[in-house]
Amino acid sequence: MAHQRPTRAYLAVPAHRTRLVAKAAASMADAVFMDLEDAVPPSEKAVALEEAVRSLSSLDWGSKRVTVRINAVDSPFITEEIRALAALPRLDAVIVPKAERASDIVAIADQLRAAAPDRAVPALELLIETALGLVNVDALAAAHTSVAALHLGVGDLAASLGARTSDIGISPDGYRHVGTAQSGYAATPLDLFAYPMMRLLVAARAFGLRAIDGPCGAFRDARLTESSAQKAAAMGFDGKQVIHPDQIEPTLRAFTPSAEELAQARRVVEAMETAEAQGQGAVTLDGKMIDYANVRMARRIIELGS
Repeated sequence: MAHQRPTRAYLAVPAHRTRLVAKAAASMADAVFMDLEDAVPPSEKAVALEEAVRSLSSLDWGSKRVTVRINAVDSPFITEEIRALAALPRLDAVIVPKAERASDIVAIADQLRAAAPDRAVPALELLIETALGLVNVDALAAAHTSVAALHLGVGDLAASLGARTSDIGISPDGYRHVGTAQSGYAATPLDLFAYPMMRLLVAARAFGLRAIDGPCGAFRDARLTESSAQKAAAMGFDGKQVIHPDQIEPTLRAFTPSAEELAQARRVVEAMETAEAQGQGAVTLDGKMIDYANVRMARRIIELGS
């Protein structure tokens, strides 16, 4: 993927909470989405939209990626939201919740174009948060040229799957530890989100999109927040949603290669360049064989650290 602005810590904020939106704009998050959907009660939907428009027009967002999560495609609010948001220059993308069918994504893109024919259609970032959305993730990723990212909606996905948990982004205890020594079965660590994460990541990479993991609901637990982000970073995700400013720093740290990782990545590239100059396509470094695949992985780490 071409180098672009990072979206490591993607901060969610209710659009109708004016003070919180201003704090989000001034935060260290790489990206912010103002929420018009789940974080806003029905009685506040109109106010939230007004505040989102005002914030996009008046706040200093710096170099952040600024997006708005609209309501679901079948909601009574989406038409007015698209009309109000489409022409705003500072709107980088619209996040579409509960994305399930490619035809819905095409329809939203067409509505955005019709609402603001004089500007390019804002990017679309799709929240995959139901079983149907996950089944259709390839078609969703390829639905329209404006689709730029896939997000994993961990809370609604767990509900859609019937998982026995009420924690956001955390596997339930019974799922994490199956079997005991006393029962004669080895304790096996499992992860409710391992398959959905990889499925979304593969679709994103196949179609040149960014992949954003869902949030860790334990926002006051810095250790759990960072370990959850480290998992997503290790898999190859581009970033992770965060739901509280306290999660920004540990998430940024997890998605930023350490000095040791960068040094090792540069050693791999340099060793391969030396081998190539000698007419070789592979070389041994620290007792391990490396070739061009290693170089591609190393360059990804170097890019993340730049």
